[in-house]
Amino acid sequence: MQGPRCPVVELRQYTLHPGRRDELIDLFDREFVESQEAVGATVLGQFRDLDDPDRFVWLRGFEDMPRRAEALESFYGGPVWQAHRDEANATMTDSDDVLLLRPASARGGFPAPVGARPAPGEPAPSPPSLVLATIWYGHSPFDTAFVEFFQQSVRPVLTETGGEPLAYLRSEHAANTFPALPVRRNEEVFVWFARFPDEGHIDRHLSRLRHSEHWCEEVLPTLSERWARPPQRLRLAPTERSTLR
Repeated sequence: MQGPRCPVVELRQYTLHPGRRDELIDLFDREFVESQEAVGATVLGQFRDLDDPDRFVWLRGFEDMPRRAEALESFYGGPVWQAHRDEANATMTDSDDVLLLRPASARGGFPAPVGARPAPGEPAPSPPSLVLATIWYGHSPFDTAFVEFFQQSVRPVLTETGGEPLAYLRSEHAANTFPALPVRRNEEVFVWFARFPDEGHIDRHLSRLRHSEHWCEEVLPTLSERWARPPQRLRLAPTERSTLR
């Protein structure tokens, strides 16, 4: 069986100075997409957080941890980042909120994009959509038994209520191969992503989930036993050049 696309994934959440998100997005989409992919990283998606106007969220993938180190060293030591890093960093107050993840199963990785990414300034090739990222925090590792529980019990009810998972990932515990960029350590997370046409569809999905007997009686009790704290939801609007849209 072929392995998942991008076996190593970073979920990166940046806190920005008020009012400067579009400035960073313009710079990112123009300068930091192809330049990262040229050295071995994959820019999976970049987003505006609908619930925080000063948060920029993006996903970056790699073939493995050694190649992650090589790609990051090449990019952050290369001419494009050196030319634009001061402009980028000036928009941010924090860029260290990073979860290092891996697909939870061979089927859990992100699908290949459909169609080509538009060039800077070109319109997106498909209608706008929204992505919901749900982060579950555990007090112990989300092991193989949990992945089976997710696939057999959680995924069906998510799908039935209109939130079919696009990808689902869990913590990657390998040593950070590029320590110049911190990642959040000593946390156990399970993250799933779903795509929706608009905010109304997200709201209806969450309402159906709350009223689902299967969810309330079978899924939630098992999940609550594992939770270290309540889950986090990110409602994300793809930027014009995001391939995850």
